[in-house]
Amino acid sequence: MDLMLCRPEAWGTHLVHFTGSKEHNVALRERALDRGLSLSEKGFRDVDSGELLLAADEEEVYARLELPWIAPELREGEGEISAAAAGRLPRLVERTDVRGDTHTHSDWTDGVDTIETMARAARERGLEYMVLTDHSPSLGVTRGLTPDRIAEQKLELDRLNGELAPFRILHGTELEIRSDGSLDYPDDLLAAFDVVVASIHTGRSQPTEQLTRRALAAIENPNVDIIAHPTGRIVNRRDPVSYDWPQVFEAAARTGTRLEINGSPRLDLDERLARDAARAGVQLTLASDAHRTEELVYLDYAVGVARRAWLEPEQIANVVGTEEWTR
Repeated sequence: MDLMLCRPEAWGTHLVHFTGSKEHNVALRERALDRGLSLSEKGFRDVDSGELLLAADEEEVYARLELPWIAPELREGEGEISAAAAGRLPRLVERTDVRGDTHTHSDWTDGVDTIETMARAARERGLEYMVLTDHSPSLGVTRGLTPDRIAEQKLELDRLNGELAPFRILHGTELEIRSDGSLDYPDDLLAAFDVVVASIHTGRSQPTEQLTRRALAAIENPNVDIIAHPTGRIVNRRDPVSYDWPQVFEAAARTGTRLEINGSPRLDLDERLARDAARAGVQLTLASDAHRTEELVYLDYAVGVARRAWLEPEQIANVVGTEEWTR
């Protein structure tokens, strides 16, 4: 850990230095040299006179380099400086753009809190809606819902939506994509949900070709809206699976099936795959995958990944209201 002390007048250069990657900082220093300046965390030094020029905030640092301010999430040396110079920086998605959480759970399956408790907590976080996506049956450890229980849950959501309006709970499911590529519920049952989120939890050791076929089977199903945590990774605990990503992105873009950025400790998709997906024309969702109220904050981490992926609001599906989700 680095601990730096500086005068307030030099705060800007210190902040840029320690929030930018090595590549970003090197590119800034080269740009400074082109303007007769030497840049370090301590400030700008005029190469000819030796005068030290301080910058109290980040905007002043970038302005001295004839650039607009570059968000910290983009400071990776991946084209952000040329984009800034050309006036092509993205208007990054912000948490306030996101109107709903598209992946949440309750104690009806493997969650901890009741539906009402989750909904009230989501509303308190400023959301307009949440999609309740309790599990389907084949993932045994989650106590997945049978058709009868789904009907009972729908009645409970109708009651709660009457009490919590204008906040809305959309009826969804986290649908298991089985090892053979079939889906856990029949199409007529899937069509009754507001939102269908499909995911792979089992058979993760299958070859890439087989995993890709499973993902494509779900993407091509017109009832599936979102593929959740596509690689299945859990940071520092479980490695991601591998797909033929060009095939997956092409199918998702063509069918309008969204791919999820899951803000739980999965952080899946990561920023590189999310950026590649968006470039291929795929729309993304941002979700907490919360199983208790304390985990609803994971939505914020999904936003952070999206920002590192250069994503703008129009590339995110849940910046829209509930009317865009209901069938």
